[in-house]
Amino acid sequence: MSYPPPPGNTPGPYEPGAVPAVPTAEEKNWALASHVGCFVAAWIALGFLCPLVIMLVKGNDSAFIRRHAVESLNFQISLLIYAAVSFALIFVLVGFVLLPILGIFALVVIILATIKAANGEFYKYPLTIRMVH
Repeated sequence: MSYPPPPGNTPGPYEPGAVPAVPTAEEKNWALASHVGCFVAAWIALGFLCPLVIMLVKGNDSAFIRRHAVESLNFQISLLIYAAVSFALIFVLVGFVLLPILGIFALVVIILATIKAANGEFYKYPLTIRMVH
């Protein structure tokens, strides 16, 4: 026979000190840059460079920055793979449909991730192959 716990303080879902700190304005700006910066190099299929550089330069300073940079980097690598497959499928005419859809999808989710980063929240990109941790 089991007894219910005694009334009073019940432990919360977090251990003391486990609640993440609110990110600073600088951390939000770097996280924001890891998403928006992809547009700068995306025209030459190097959209992964900005989140990679931010992860390497500022990733050790803040878990918030690192998490956003890693998520953005994984999405950019996945996007590059999907674009290569779509480009190869142009020869069977499916790629003509997939490439514009992929571009619109990427634009929408990058904007969503940027908004979340600006609000100090995390965003998990859909359809992302998570290779970098």
